[in-house]
Amino acid sequence: MSMFSTGILVLTSPLHTLPFRLIPVLSTAAQVVERTLYVHLHPGLNLGTSGQARPVYIPPVGDMFKLISRLYSNAADVCGHLDVRVLLTNVRAQPSVTDLGSGGAVNPFPSPQILSHCPEVVLTDFPLQDAGQSSLVSQCLQKYAGHCYVCTPGLRSVLLHPQLQESKGQLESVKTYSDVVVGGTFDRLHGAHKTLLNISCLLANRRFLIGVCDKELLKKKALKELIEPYDRRVKKLQEFLQDVKPSLQYEIVPLNDPFGPSVSDPQLQCIVVSEETMKGGEAVNRKRMENGLPQLVLHCIQLIKDAHHTEIEEEKISSSSLRSRLLGTLLATPQSQSDMPPLPYIIGLTGGSGSGKSSIARRLEALGAIRIDSDQLGHETYLPGTRAYLRVVQEFGMDILNEDKTINRRALGRKVFGDKERLKALTDIVWPEIALLVNKRIQQAREEGKRVCVVDAAVLLEAGWETLVHEVWVALIPEEEAVRRIVERDGVSADDAQKRLQSQWPGHKQVQHANVVLCTLWEPNVTQRQVQRAWSLLQQRINQRLKECDPAF
Repeated sequence: MSMFSTGILVLTSPLHTLPFRLIPVLSTAAQVVERTLYVHLHPGLNLGTSGQARPVYIPPVGDMFKLISRLYSNAADVCGHLDVRVLLTNVRAQPSVTDLGSGGAVNPFPSPQILSHCPEVVLTDFPLQDAGQSSLVSQCLQKYAGHCYVCTPGLRSVLLHPQLQESKGQLESVKTYSDVVVGGTFDRLHGAHKTLLNISCLLANRRFLIGVCDKELLKKKALKELIEPYDRRVKKLQEFLQDVKPSLQYEIVPLNDPFGPSVSDPQLQCIVVSEETMKGGEAVNRKRMENGLPQLVLHCIQLIKDAHHTEIEEEKISSSSLRSRLLGTLLATPQSQSDMPPLPYIIGLTGGSGSGKSSIARRLEALGAIRIDSDQLGHETYLPGTRAYLRVVQEFGMDILNEDKTINRRALGRKVFGDKERLKALTDIVWPEIALLVNKRIQQAREEGKRVCVVDAAVLLEAGWETLVHEVWVALIPEEEAVRRIVERDGVSADDAQKRLQSQWPGHKQVQHANVVLCTLWEPNVTQRQVQRAWSLLQQRINQRLKECDPAF
């Protein structure tokens, strides 16, 4: 079956039976569509008559809320590679006079809606009564989709699971509200986010206010360095919401405290929460009462289980789990280093003190990499008689020497600690010499026919050594864990450990330069799996690079 980048799935089955049919329908749709799958709801739509099927408004009944949650949950399980978006333009409790077309007909699409990604195929679960209906249903489906959305010329149609039969059931209407509010991080928009947003759009008749966590509220998030920038998260939200229900007024604001405008906006009527954030919703209402405002209706949605979670991830679908799955994968394509030989392929591994960087380097060494320890090379630069030795003594004085004329690193450290100018004077001497030694080790590895080198260097980025490597790998660790490790390993106070970390590049700044990120926070076997994944993907990139350099490879 042909694959299309973007498609629309028109669901026509009764709402109370559709949840049990979603998995086979979505599984089949995933064989046809490979990127974005829009879902259009029209229960009871008859595509099998000679008359032209027209879109109409359908009410946001209770079963629809359950369906949306079930749909995103099933999509995460069976077609997680697809960006699934449930569209709600035709879902409204009370159509206004302006929604009425000629002759008083209710028409949610006075003109076809433009979507962020133009659909190339339309699919449906509509059941055929007999095989002879296929052509008629396909034509009707194509015309129906064209009434609703702007699609590509020559739109194709696909009928999914025609054996599914309709059945009857009782639907219960739900109350909607003028102004609805939600809050969240909305990092890497996933099925649980989409469920929350879709249900909020169903509940809102006029305005939807979304608070997006920023700055202070991100500090305690797991792998916070991998959270997408605020502007990118907002852009993805805007695109999704404009597709889902363009008739609403959307306001997206940054949240730097747990409440934001939810406790001060008098027009708000409803707040949508999950089972996990119910207490937060109750706290909002307490604040509103203190501010002399009416309480908000709390509409609670169920959490969506993550069928693919590992032992370090949450059981629910969550952004933190998605961030953990990025560990060991390629986050940014390496810049082309045309002046560097393809082999050995050089990894620059860096990370703050206590990050577990060196343990990762040893794991890579066990997998076959040549480890180049820049800290060890740094000691070599201080040996008596070397060029760096002579320049350091000349710059900082004879009182930094031990009785045997070796440099006393602690005495030298006291002279540069807290003095940026003196520290720069030292690094301007030492770092270039270490870089020369690194290049010498790389050349030795090249002569020995080695495939991969790992430059283990805490100052890789500060020293500007990215030009020496093909890729930058960064080891992350939460600051409190790094402090604990430094205290335990080096026998220093927590304050001294904190000062040491503050003198280094923070994790979020290092990640901006990273091609691959790893984290040693969990059990050793978890770190090992990350390293093995990173190593396996690295071998694929090396092979691809070799093919580009030599097509006969």
